[in-house]
Amino acid sequence: MLRGFSEADVKALAKVCELRTMSEGTTVFLENMPGEALFLVRKGTIRISKMFAEGDEKTLVVLGPEDIFGEMAVIDGLPRSATARIAEDAELISLKKKDFELLSQSNAQLAFKLLSNIVMVFSKRVREASEEHRDMLIWSLQAS
Repeated sequence: MLRGFSEADVKALAKVCELRTMSEGTTVFLENMPGEALFLVRKGTIRISKMFAEGDEKTLVVLGPEDIFGEMAVIDGLPRSATARIAEDAELISLKKKDFELLSQSNAQLAFKLLSNIVMVFSKRVREASEEHRDMLIWSLQAS
């Protein structure tokens, strides 16, 4: 998320971010909650999951240090598409949508750098998910 940031950029961004320490088992956010902030994992692990039919919860991914999640919240503010829970005691750096909007007004260049990095992370995830989906389709056709 901080690729290409100078030390001055990191300090400026730190002014609008919050460090949160959370214990294992704590829910960061639930699926369908309003999206209000993105998170950068500084320490620990986070389990991202989704509810399916009959109340089954499936783990989509486990994230660790330097991973970001909930990033779409600062862009669209729509409800969360998954649940995030602390899998191992964690330190998270959060950036609220309202603070990102203020940053966009006060330091457009820094906000653009951050947004570009968020888009790159999101794009990578979409590509990886598309490849996994393709592989699953190929496997299911071969198994038939």
